[in-house]
Amino acid sequence: MTTAHLSLEWQTLQNNHEQHERNALLLKLVCVAVCIAGLAAHVPAGWLALVVVLLWVQEGIVKTYQSRLSDRLLKVEAMLLVPEAPTHAAMQLHSEWMANRPDTLTLIASYAMSACRPTVAFPYGPLLIAIATQAFA
Repeated sequence: MTTAHLSLEWQTLQNNHEQHERNALLLKLVCVAVCIAGLAAHVPAGWLALVVVLLWVQEGIVKTYQSRLSDRLLKVEAMLLVPEAPTHAAMQLHSEWMANRPDTLTLIASYAMSACRPTVAFPYGPLLIAIATQAFA
């Protein structure tokens, strides 16, 4: 029965992992659309930059959540390779996370590190440069 529970957990985690990826892409697309519309409407650069930074931080948070799911997915995959995994091994995502929950500063640092990854930072960095260039033109 443990294998069935682990398989169900893997499927659920994998679906949520992919949903986080779609959410991150949606944040990027919204940011690009808002910036293009804002530049066309001559919205002050400071406000546009603020929106870009807020969406960038939000994507960093989403990617940090996704990373937690990745960590658990890897554990579940390893447990699925062991047929005699303990019956209490499945469905422990939140218990494991709470047992290892970082303090507030470490958590904020993990959000910042996620936001600085190149796959997350694009297109936010170039958009900020485009906004700054437009502001000083």
